[in-house]
Amino acid sequence: MDVITNKVTEAERKGIEHLLMGFKSPGEQYVVGQWVQDALKEIDDTHKKNEIPIVVGGTSYWMQHLMFPNRLAVETNTEAPQLAQSPMMSPDLTDTIASLEPELLILFNNLPEHPPSALSDPDAAFKLHTILSFLDPLVANRWHWKDTRKVLRSLGVIKETGRRPSEIMLDQSKDVSASKPRFRTLCFWLHAEQAVLEQRLNERVDNMIKQGLLSEISTLRQIAAAASSSPGDVKTDYTLGIYQAIGYKEFHEYLSAPEPSEKAFNAAVEHMKLSTRQYAKRQVSWIRNKLLPAVHMANSEETMVPTYLLDATGDLLALNCQSTKLKGAL
Repeated sequence: MDVITNKVTEAERKGIEHLLMGFKSPGEQYVVGQWVQDALKEIDDTHKKNEIPIVVGGTSYWMQHLMFPNRLAVETNTEAPQLAQSPMMSPDLTDTIASLEPELLILFNNLPEHPPSALSDPDAAFKLHTILSFLDPLVANRWHWKDTRKVLRSLGVIKETGRRPSEIMLDQSKDVSASKPRFRTLCFWLHAEQAVLEQRLNERVDNMIKQGLLSEISTLRQIAAAASSSPGDVKTDYTLGIYQAIGYKEFHEYLSAPEPSEKAFNAAVEHMKLSTRQYAKRQVSWIRNKLLPAVHMANSEETMVPTYLLDATGDLLALNCQSTKLKGAL
């Protein structure tokens, strides 16, 4: 699945070892906490060789959690600690739980071991989010009701700790140790003006199609069909594994049609381009609003994470690496 993941080619690697690529199966869940642990192991092995690891991304959300510790307790731990006794809850939280509707209270007291699929069991997914909205509306607003893994994890945190996840997050934001990076880290933000970036993203989608994107999506659909209990009516969970990749969902209607039309194809292409541009915009927003403030805090006493913006608006092949040290990162 090299095209849909935009994986760097062997030729582009120029003999340099690239790690943590191509080792997961389609549909296999791989969450940020697992990736951080795998990445830390590779970083440690690289340091033991007296070499400097270069981490290239990718989603800034994952990158930030790799750089800064102690931020994943609420959002992504997949295994709950075994408690010898029930945690002490505040009277307010206890009363709020007790005021749940009987059906929802029973569900909260008997949370499923695995998150339900929002596609095949939307009723169960929506009920879990309803409970979270009632118990902790601040965190519920962070997660879409279809993101059942995060919703279930947040409810699990309430049962495990006796506290609302939003309260834990607030405490974490005040924790000075959480602002310290794991390593001295040199950051480069490859940035381009929006109009130029959007043109490149559109061209990237066109190139992906030329390189065989539809063939890869068809293969993924076959894998999903083989794993489905109703092969004739495949319902893919777009929140799992590679099925989250932009392009898979966007071409669903076109590839599902008995006689795919040029109009449907063009609509799918435009939909994929729009999704790609929206994703890029979210990444920029995360860097500005989340990552850079964290870097600024980390550098408050000593510059641990010097961060530079590289202007890539011009020809990438002739990039002269004109850089600007970001004031927010000083």
